[in-house]
Amino acid sequence: MIEFTIQLVQVLLLITGCLFFAIGTLGLFRFRDTLSRIHALTKVDNLGLGFLVIALLPQVASPTVGLKVLLIWMVALAASATSAHLVARAVVSEQRGTEGGEGPDA
Repeated sequence: MIEFTIQLVQVLLLITGCLFFAIGTLGLFRFRDTLSRIHALTKVDNLGLGFLVIALLPQVASPTVGLKVLLIWMVALAASATSAHLVARAVVSEQRGTEGGEGPDA
């Protein structure tokens, strides 16, 4: 009975993670401006990846492998946030440049 419950929770978490990825992809196509697209993708995809990682943790062979999977998730979170920040900064800088500003700090 406990095996069935664990597997049911895993399946629900996997489905939820995949749904979050699908919603993020829909947001990518739905939103018009770059900043909204970045916001939708970074938030929803990180949450979807978290659900997938949590769903897969009971299947790992050892605690060391589980820690590696969690570490990969943390690196993905940091990389996503950093890349989104850099892209958003470039977009804002470009918008200020086309509006007559004198640079990124104008």
